[in-house]
Amino acid sequence: MGVYMVSVGAEEWFGDEEDGWGEVASALDAELSRRGLPPYEDIPPEADFAPGSGQAFEEKLAPSMTGFLALCQTHLSREESETLWGWTVLVPFSLDEEIWLPIESSDYDSMVAGAPQVLPLAEKLAAVVDLPSETPATCDNLDLSTWFRHPAKELATMRTGLWTKDLDTAFYVALFLRAAQHSIRRGCPIICT
Repeated sequence: MGVYMVSVGAEEWFGDEEDGWGEVASALDAELSRRGLPPYEDIPPEADFAPGSGQAFEEKLAPSMTGFLALCQTHLSREESETLWGWTVLVPFSLDEEIWLPIESSDYDSMVAGAPQVLPLAEKLAAVVDLPSETPATCDNLDLSTWFRHPAKELATMRTGLWTKDLDTAFYVALFLRAAQHSIRRGCPIICT
């Protein structure tokens, strides 16, 4: 099992099935309306997990986050850190502040963050660790996880930079960077489940 970060298409976002996100979509639209903003309706359909297509996003949050959290604490404020990694739902549009949604089917609130607010924070950390250009730009089917388990280890023996010192930390920097980029590029939500 574990926690996955995945993109969601219109069918699942607006669906009312047990594993759908319709309840979150409705709650988000209600909160957006309360703030005088339009509803979030323009969501692309489900995308195939075709390797390298850049149409879908799926990654597993398996490595230890200890080093990543320490990096955030050193280079970001507490509020910035929470915006970067504390969300349950990432949307492709700007939010002046994150939105907390009480979800009846869960025993916790879901935080919704805007990818345009997450992206510069992830970019800042990517610059700090000097994330290599070889880091996969798309994450269709655990591409980042696979890259950090094998090719990155080999590349790290031939390079310098902070990213080579802790590949788990570099993985999370890349993960949040690529998630924000994907959400903005595809116009889709990304959820942690």
